[in-house]
Amino acid sequence: MNKPPSRTYKAAGVSTDEAEQGLRRILARLRGTWPAAGAPGAVQLDFGYFANVIDLGGIGLAISTDGVGSKVLIAQMLGKYDTIGIDCVAMNVNDVLCVGATPVSMVDYVAVDEAHPELLDDLSIGLAEGARQAGISIVGGEIAQMKDVITGAVPGQSFDLAGTAVGTVPLDRILVGQDLQPGDVVVGIESNGIHSNGMSLARRVFFEDSGFAADTKLPELDRPLGQELLRPTHIYVSEVLELLRRAIPVKALAHITSDGLLNLARVAGPVGFVIDQLPRTPEIFAAIQEYGDVPVEEMFQVYNMGVGFCVTVPEASADQTITVITGHGKRAFRLGHVIANPERQVHIPALGLVGRGKSFAKQ
Repeated sequence: MNKPPSRTYKAAGVSTDEAEQGLRRILARLRGTWPAAGAPGAVQLDFGYFANVIDLGGIGLAISTDGVGSKVLIAQMLGKYDTIGIDCVAMNVNDVLCVGATPVSMVDYVAVDEAHPELLDDLSIGLAEGARQAGISIVGGEIAQMKDVITGAVPGQSFDLAGTAVGTVPLDRILVGQDLQPGDVVVGIESNGIHSNGMSLARRVFFEDSGFAADTKLPELDRPLGQELLRPTHIYVSEVLELLRRAIPVKALAHITSDGLLNLARVAGPVGFVIDQLPRTPEIFAAIQEYGDVPVEEMFQVYNMGVGFCVTVPEASADQTITVITGHGKRAFRLGHVIANPERQVHIPALGLVGRGKSFAKQ
């Protein structure tokens, strides 16, 4: 097979640099809406963390919003819609966890071309299962019929799915990595494959450039390609909340989504990270890299590469942290450690990569 030119996320239609430029303008305006310190609804964190927290009469209300991106197109390819709601819950509650909050509830937003009851019922199956796994309620939402906006090849099966989750955290226990110290250990928790990020690049590599179909069985994978890409995102609520309940001195939490392990650097402390014990690369990522000839630095700034969530703790608590997580049925491992680094770089020495901001580069 003749390989196409080396692929990047930007070439697949997703420009994180341009999005970042637009975001800076948005944030400059939105800060003007914030109440004064001490006023009802006072904002506790700056933009840039996984979630924010507002003060509701002495109670910290954490809030985050996210969607499932172009993973909806994989669901459409398979005609299978009863798991993608799990992804929607996961993308929201996992972020709420990262400020030390306990997820409590969520609302969803479904935009459709046509309101077919069968599609909506299937979506609700996944949302309910995600809520069960996360231990939250779903208390409302919106179904928007927008035929002129939501378009697709099969009428009644085109949709977008997003949500907003809230949680609670004591105002004096908001956790954003403010106490990180050199030598602290980063414990990684396994992902369940691609999760809900980088799907545009994966679709371009597999379905456009390579000409594969959803039912193609690649030798690298143990299931058809479409099924592999549709695997639901892991929800990390139960293990993280147990760590917090046990008073293990958790110093930082990171949901590894788009930007990959660069998400570790979304902390308040002037530190960087060395990743020196990478897990084996899951087959789906090896396949994307091979068939798309995607540079390794691009892979690590787009995908989780087998690490779905990270918990940073003191060295003395690393083994106990791993024991608690594995007790919840997920594999956990020492991934790296914290270093003094005001530039907040992420180093992966085995691959010769250094990351800062939203990109990795070869040393």
